[in-house]
Amino acid sequence: MKTTRPRSLRLRGFTTILLFLLPALVLFFGLVVAPILLAFYASVFKWNGMRGLPTDFIGMANFTRLLADEVFLGDLWHGALLIILSVVIQLPLSLGIAMLLNQRIYGRAFFRLLFFAPYMLSEAITAVLFMMILSPTDGLANYILGWFGIDQLDWFADPSTVMMSVFIVMTWKYFGFHMILYIAGRQGIPKELTEAAQIDGATGWNVFRYVTLPLLGPTIRISVFLSVIGAIQLFDLIWIITGGGPSHSSETMAVTMFQFGFKRFQVGYASAISVVMFLISLVFAVLYQRYVMRRDLEGASTVLRDQR
Repeated sequence: MKTTRPRSLRLRGFTTILLFLLPALVLFFGLVVAPILLAFYASVFKWNGMRGLPTDFIGMANFTRLLADEVFLGDLWHGALLIILSVVIQLPLSLGIAMLLNQRIYGRAFFRLLFFAPYMLSEAITAVLFMMILSPTDGLANYILGWFGIDQLDWFADPSTVMMSVFIVMTWKYFGFHMILYIAGRQGIPKELTEAAQIDGATGWNVFRYVTLPLLGPTIRISVFLSVIGAIQLFDLIWIITGGGPSHSSETMAVTMFQFGFKRFQVGYASAISVVMFLISLVFAVLYQRYVMRRDLEGASTVLRDQR
């Protein structure tokens, strides 16, 4: 009799938790798990997305076609290029501005808001804005170049400049988000550590290199992770600005998937592309968390255990 009441209480608590979680679980399975399973299922069929579920089974033919598709191989290169540029240019730029705006300078709250504001704009608004700024005929960018006697550029119409132009738009849109991450991480570093280093005679650069930067490691690793995943899945900006052109020179996997799925109605092939995108993101996420963020995750688990 003594054990009946605690068990009933535990069962009642479990039932209550399950009832609260049920709406979220239904939405998660309906909007996340089910579409993933359907994409895997459709990827082995030849299907136009109409007249019920697919029935024309073709096995791995869609994936074999992917490996021989020059457009898809180009998508992989474009995604890798955006990842490299983001990690090498965008994130260091965000870090540098974050360190500057962490200092006691006049108007730093205004500048933080100013630099973060582009992130609050939708991708559609950002795309239309830069289509006007980088217009080859009457855009502001070419007008400024004309002041210095530089020839006008076909920013989004030239295959040799379109990816760099897209990266400029990406950087303007997202660097403020990473900047805020770094500012938050920097403010989490105890002042006593930097003050102790300064008392010991460390210069500003040495304080940053040997104290601030190592302690910002967890924040930087999260920032890199989000940047890579975002570059792999990039769609909105490119679709609105270039549609993947000219001649597929700015196309990404997401754009190619949309083209085949909703323009050419080759849903089976588009599903295969989505499966590859999902697997690339999943493998990267697992390996990154396993080998790069392992120490951060172990530290978080230790803190949670201590709090219990």
